[in-house]
Formats: sequence, C-alpha cells, structure tokens
Amino acid sequence: MLQRPFVLRLSAACALCVATLGAAAQTPTSSLPQLPISTNDQVRPLLPAQLQDFDAYVESARKAFDVPGIAVAIVKDGNVVLAQGFGRRELGKPDAVDAHTLFAIASNTKAFTAASLQQLAEAGKLNMDDRVIDHLPWFRMSDPYVTHEMRIRDLLAHRSGLSLGAGDLLYWPPTSYTTKEVVQRLAHVPIANGFRSGYAYDNILFAVATLVIEEASGQSYADYVRDHIFKPVGMDESLIDKTYITPGMDVATGHAKADFKDLQPVPPMAWLNDPGAGGIYSSVHDMARWMKVQLAGGALSTKAADGKPQRLFSEKSQQQMWSMLTPIAIRKPSIPELAPLTPKFSGYGESWFLSDYRGQRLVWHTGGWPGMVSRVTLVPDQHLGVVVLTNAESGAAFNAVTYRVLDAYLNRDHKTDWVAVYAKAVKKSQAHADDSFAKHEAARDKHSKPSLPLAKYAGTYRDPWYGDIIVSQQNGKLRMRFSKTAQLVGTMTPWQHDTFVVRWDDRTLNADAFVSYALDPDGAVREVRMEPISPLTDFSFDFQDLRLKPASN
Repeated sequence: MLQRPFVLRLSAACALCVATLGAAAQTPTSSLPQLPISTNDQVRPLLPAQLQDFDAYVESARKAFDVPGIAVAIVKDGNVVLAQGFGRRELGKPDAVDAHTLFAIASNTKAFTAASLQQLAEAGKLNMDDRVIDHLPWFRMSDPYVTHEMRIRDLLAHRSGLSLGAGDLLYWPPTSYTTKEVVQRLAHVPIANGFRSGYAYDNILFAVATLVIEEASGQSYADYVRDHIFKPVGMDESLIDKTYITPGMDVATGHAKADFKDLQPVPPMAWLNDPGAGGIYSSVHDMARWMKVQLAGGALSTKAADGKPQRLFSEKSQQQMWSMLTPIAIRKPSIPELAPLTPKFSGYGESWFLSDYRGQRLVWHTGGWPGMVSRVTLVPDQHLGVVVLTNAESGAAFNAVTYRVLDAYLNRDHKTDWVAVYAKAVKKSQAHADDSFAKHEAARDKHSKPSLPLAKYAGTYRDPWYGDIIVSQQNGKLRMRFSKTAQLVGTMTPWQHDTFVVRWDDRTLNADAFVSYALDPDGAVREVRMEPISPLTDFSFDFQDLRLKPASN
C-alpha cells in the first residue's frame, strides 16, 4: 500500500534498493506450448524482434533489482502472445515461477472493485452518482459537507481531500479491526485538502466501496467478485486474500529488505478488512484474461443466445472507468534518462491511472504489498496489454520490463536498456535518503537527555482515529505497541531532548519513526507525535497523522 522516491506500495511506481542477486539466473518456465529453441533464446514468431531476447532481458532486471521471481503476460490483438515465469517463488528454494504462480496483485484489485460497482449500476442496484449515505446511512467523514456530498464515484478517484495514505494504519499492517470498524473510524481521520480539489492516493475509501458492494449485492465482496468477475472471465486460479491459500499451491513468497539491505522472505498477509483496495491474489495466466476483457471493451469470449458476445460490463461503463476524474501533476523526472517517460497528460479515473507514452494513451495501475509489487498496463488503441508480477519490492523491475514491452510495439526503431536507466534512478533515490538522515544527524544534540525519567514517558496514548498505542517500560527500556496491529511493536531509544526513535522488531517493515513528546508547563505529557525517519518508508505508515494524547486525559 507512498511518498518515497520511486516507491509506492499501493499506488504508482516502486523501487527499493539495487543489489545483485547472489544466486545464478534461474531457467524461466512457460505455460505456452513448447516452441523451437535457438542457441540464445526461444523463437517466438508472435513477438516483435525487440522481444526475441526477452528471457535474457527479464533475467537482467531480476538480478539488477534483486527480485527472486517475475511473471509476465502480454496480450496483443486478442491473443495471449506470452505468459511466462522467471526465477523462483522463494529465495533459496527450487520451486520455479510459472504463468500460474499466484502473486498478491495489491492495488490492481481496485479495478475489480470499480468493475463491480459499474456492474451493480447496470443492474439498477445503485447509481455511481448516488451519495454514499444513501447506501450506508451511518457513513461519516470528519467534515459534514464531505459526508453529505461524497458519491460512490468519488470513492474510486482519490479526490476526497484526505492526505496521501490517510488512515492506512487502520488496516495495514493487518489490524484486528473489521471492515465496518475501519470505515466507522474514518469519521475521525483528518481531511487535509479541499473536497475534489486535487489528487492524493488513498486506500481507506475502497473499504467504503467494499461495503457499498456488499450492501447493494447482498454478498460478501469476495463472493461477489468470484461470481460476477472471476467466473465469467475464466480467472479460475485467482483468489481473494490468503485465507484461501492452502499448502502446496503454486504461490509466490514475498521478499523485503530488512533495514533496506538484506533480502529475506516475509510472511503472507491478508487484507480481510479492506479487500476492495488490495485483496486479490492472481497469476499472469488469469490477468491475461482480465486484460483481454478490458481491451475488448468489456466483451467476453462467450456468446449469448442471440450470437452476440456476452459482456462483463458495457462499453459505457468502461468509458466511465477510463475517463479522467482527477488530474495529477506531472513531475520532472529524477534523471534525464527518464525524460522519454514523462507524459503529456496524467490523471486518475475510476481505479485506473491515465496517461500517455509515445503518442499512445495508457490505462494502467500498479500494486504494492509487503514483499510483492506489480503493474498492469493497457494500450487500448494498439489492443496491447502487459502485466508484470514480482515477489520483491522493486517497482524499477516491473517498470523496466513494462517499458521494454511497450517499446517493442510502439518504438520499434529504438531499443532502450530500461534496466540500466532505472538502476541509475534507484541509486539516486537511495543517495537522497542517506542525505535526509545525515541532516537529522547534523541537527541532533547528542549530549541532550530526556527531560523526564523513562517511566514518565510510559502510558497508554489514544488517537481519535487509530485508537490506543501503549508505551511500557520493560527491563529499563521503553517499548511501543500499537494495540490493534501485532507487527507494530518496537523499542524506543532516546534521540534528543524529549524525542525518541522507535525501531520495530520486524526489520522488514523499514518504517522506524521519531516519537516526540510535548510536555505541559508542569512537566506532564500533553501530546505525542510521530513521523517516519526515512523518505523511503512506505506512505501507508501514516504516523504523521496521529494525534496521541494520554488516555487518562
């Protein structure tokens, strides 16, 4: 679920650290029929010349960005011209990634949520311009006007006025709150910007969309998507959240870098309380079928009784999903080599990013999950789609692979080594992160001591939207624990004056934070504020939005 440079967990691009994978390149596996083998690569007559060395190129991306496994599918003119896996499902284990390996697609789930709502609108069970309170009368935002005016379509467009990632700590890392409790607590999440005045990526409003789907359909979100999207599309391998995964299944393990350094497996997660934002596991085999339906304007491969194609949704619904609702400012590229990727327009529709590349409209999205990131890209006018699923947190990898494919069809006279370009960009982003911490170190008063005995900083602190955070003294140290989030437990050490650093026990979170106490004139704690230390920390750790006060007050 950023905003760190090139790092977005549930939104746009993601790239963590550059390192060379220690293991030798693994032999890719494919779900396609066996094709003739040349001395260097597979001969693929359906692919353009630029992709005849695709195996070697993906392997270079996998090694450059330290990604154990990658799966790719390409759809062109209604045909699946490639569906293939590269590398391993888990570092140090023999199981290979193939076209049927399941990955968490995270925010690529959002397009399924939008399609579900459009289907329900076509069935007359809701209108996309209905007020949310027409379907969930108890729904509340922290601003009464926004509560009253929030429409179903707004839930999908990142224009609510919430700040980037606001409220993400209510569901991620996994909390014990139910989906309804997450949405109820939205009433206390501060609104930072004007309603419909600008873009700021959020996930929490997709929990609201989840409940609207359930209220309108009479089914759980998982059952609705399974019955009304997976089954008609033929996505027989796809699942919603890890609770459906059983031992022995062809499933990738996510990987993250502890302390931004050492790659290691991370346990799978389930977003039971915000499935509409990022709950789906899928394979490139299934995602290729999803892309084919999207590129066909909602038409399915099956025929109705009258001989016409059956439809997942109407062309009108697709036009709505692919129409810009929220413009996004275009930023200067971090390095000159990325300039060709700078779009002429950029925005967000209903759960899809909208931009352009080399004169072609792109409809795309990315997804990020602890240990896994992905990208789906459609080029409607070229009837082209590409999906890249990975089991490490490197958006640089999925971007380098995606743009090699796009260039092969849109820029056949030029062959850019996007692996080298993104490696340079990631190196620069890392350098900026180091500079940021150096500034903190330079400003620190290393000789200062806390104003109070450590025991005075302990206690239960309450935030209006998250709930309770407990600081206790154990064996002469302060320990912080988020009451509803099992992973957020760590040790606090003095930084300077009344500011501490909390270092989480789970080092793959990469989300250590400053914890600053404000004292009243009598020396009692009045408020506690937090903020991430590193600019590389995922935006979903929205510690800066917490307003912690002693629970006894």
